[in-house]
Amino acid sequence: MQTDGTRNICLVIEYEGTNYHGWQCQPNGTTIEEIVRRAVERILDHPVKLYSAGRTDAGVHAFGQVVNFTTVRNIPLDNIERGVNSLLPSDIRVRSARQEVASFHSRYSAKSKTYIYSIYNAPRFSPFSVRYSWHYPFRLDCASMNGAIGAIVGTHDFSSFKKKNEPYRSCEREVLRARVVRRRPFVHIGIEATGVLRYLVRNLVGTLVLVGAGKMTPEEFRSVIDARDRDLAGPTAPPQGLFLRRVTY
Repeated sequence: MQTDGTRNICLVIEYEGTNYHGWQCQPNGTTIEEIVRRAVERILDHPVKLYSAGRTDAGVHAFGQVVNFTTVRNIPLDNIERGVNSLLPSDIRVRSARQEVASFHSRYSAKSKTYIYSIYNAPRFSPFSVRYSWHYPFRLDCASMNGAIGAIVGTHDFSSFKKKNEPYRSCEREVLRARVVRRRPFVHIGIEATGVLRYLVRNLVGTLVLVGAGKMTPEEFRSVIDARDRDLAGPTAPPQGLFLRRVTY
C-alpha cells in the first residue's frame, strides 16, 4: 500500500473467449475487458483503469490472464474476488486476487508468457472440442514439427509471422521454450516467450502444420524465419485453439 492509501490489486482471470471480440475494449462488440471492468467498478464503487498482461483476439481463451488496477477502498481481497465473480458471466472467472507493490504492472513487469495451441488431429471431430481446438483431419508428423519448432527458440525477427501490414518498431522477440506434444487425439504446441507479435503464435502454428503434413520441410521452415516475409509462411490458425496459459513474473 502506498503512503496515500492506494492499493495495487492484481487479479488472475480465466475465460472462454468464444462469445467475445477479444480482450480489449472496442466499439463494435462485447469484450472481456469491458465485462471485467464493469464488475470491478460495481464492487469498488468507483471507475478503474484495468491494465492487462496482454491482449487476446476474438475467440481466444485464457487460463491465466493477469490484470491490475488501483483503488483506495479497503475491501478485503477475498471479498473483491467473490464480489467480482458474483457479477461475471459463467464464461469469465477470477481465479485469485492479491495485492502488489505500487510499481507492479501486469504487462511491463511480466518476464514471459506461455501459450498453448491445441489441434484435434483425427479424421472425425468431437463436438465437445469444437470451441477449444482446430480440427485437422490428416495425420500430423509431430517429430517433423518438433524438428522445425526448435528454430524459433532464441531472439529472432519474426516478421514472417506477424499480422500482415501491421507496423512494429521492431519484430524481434525472444522465445524461451517451444515444443510439440501429441496427446491422442490432440496435438499441443507450447510456446513461452518474453513477448509476442499479434497473430505470431497462430501464424507459427499454421506454418508448423504445413511441416507436419509434409508440405514443408523443417529446413524450409527455418528459411521462412530468415526471409522475414509473411507471404512465405503458412495460413493463420483459427483462434479457438489458442490459450494464454500463464504469465510469469
